[in-house]
Amino acid sequence: MEVTLREIHGPWDAGWVLDKHMIKSTFLGHDAFGNPQFENLRTEAGEATYQLKYRSDWSQAKPLAQAVADNICPKLQSIGFIVPMPASRSRSRQPVTEVAKELGGLLNAPMFDGILLKAPNGKSLKDLATKAEKVEAIGKSLSVKDQITNDGSWNVLLIDDLYDSGASMEAACKVLRGYPKVRKIYVAALTWK
Repeated sequence: MEVTLREIHGPWDAGWVLDKHMIKSTFLGHDAFGNPQFENLRTEAGEATYQLKYRSDWSQAKPLAQAVADNICPKLQSIGFIVPMPASRSRSRQPVTEVAKELGGLLNAPMFDGILLKAPNGKSLKDLATKAEKVEAIGKSLSVKDQITNDGSWNVLLIDDLYDSGASMEAACKVLRGYPKVRKIYVAALTWK
């Protein structure tokens, strides 16, 4: 998968995104129900993420994980475990979790799906315009559940699908910093807005 990496900065030790999500979106008009219609051109990572997330094409998880392993992980030091960002919408299978599982297999690193929890009343950030609105909405909805029984601390890789303002990753880092099993926090996103 071809990517155009972008480094992102925040309250994490290192962060990268594989590629821009959308290259071009052309408005085509409205359908018979009055819904706007678009012709969208996405990057390779953007199309794979779209197919995984909105078309339940689970075969996209492995190439996305491989792209993270090939392009982002070599820039990070000794990843001890992987944590997927909690989803904003409940699904029977979570796209980011599927990528995190595949990545864990590729890196031979454990993936902990339930360490980072989002309260059921946590608001979705998708429809909020500013970072300040997103930070306020996420509030204290994230928490850590201790699932690691070994003594010690490790570098964690937090995975998300789309990087926009960074508000959700910042909130996740804030709670992960308080978890004694975490040494360094790395973040990786599949695409940026």
